[in-house]
Amino acid sequence: MDKKIKNIGKISGKVLLFGGVYSNLQALQKIKSIAESKNIPPENCICTGDIVGYCAQPEETVQLFQNWGAQSIAGNVELQLRDGATDCGCDFKKGSRCDGFSQLWYPYAQNQLSKDALDFMATLPHHLQFEYADKQVTVVHGSYSNTSEFIFKSTPWNIKQTNFVETNCDVIIAGHCGLPFSDQNNNLLWLNPGVIGMPANDGIPKVWYAILDDSNTTLNFEQHTFEYDHERASKLMYEANLPEVYVKTLLTGLWDNTEILPATESTLQTSFTKDTH
Repeated sequence: MDKKIKNIGKISGKVLLFGGVYSNLQALQKIKSIAESKNIPPENCICTGDIVGYCAQPEETVQLFQNWGAQSIAGNVELQLRDGATDCGCDFKKGSRCDGFSQLWYPYAQNQLSKDALDFMATLPHHLQFEYADKQVTVVHGSYSNTSEFIFKSTPWNIKQTNFVETNCDVIIAGHCGLPFSDQNNNLLWLNPGVIGMPANDGIPKVWYAILDDSNTTLNFEQHTFEYDHERASKLMYEANLPEVYVKTLLTGLWDNTEILPATESTLQTSFTKDTH
């Protein structure tokens, strides 16, 4: 499959980064309002993919994203939906709990989405590239070579390093794994801003995003949480007969299981600290 890579040139000012909206309209509404309150223009708001996912309002979420004008790459969910695939392509282990639940929420999303929404997904690139604070930046979903690859903070650096070599960049902005983190090595930065559609298995219903700042002519970033109407989002999921374990996750901030997590991350289940550089 040929990669569609969109280069958006040199950008400046604050950049808002987030991933995994997961059909959570209430969370998307809130992150949009945060961007507006900080005077961050839509073109400086970047999503790492999976606009559609576990929650109850896929069509409304895609419509709002389109109307907002923020930028996004295609996550594995967008790639699968626009190709008419029968599964989400999340790379869950066959027969696992996550795999079983995906067989409920993915067909629901398929049935809810309009042709216009699917056409929009077809316009999304596999990767975004841009220059920021004299750094070359590439946005990926899982990794550069595999949209569905799970990369975490504990993932060995040599695996991350391959992505910098392949892209010839200084910064990788990534998504997919659902956990916010940063990892730096030899002036290279791997930054996952987290996702806004589901909590980060940290025991709070807040969700995560990041902001890049070049005001000191260098690339700085902060990772933040925000509150949103998670009770309404969970109620809508329950009424749509979507997996109750994900309904509970929105309320408790804890995942039903840690099947996808490496040993290091599976034992955390504690609040992440805000990372400032």
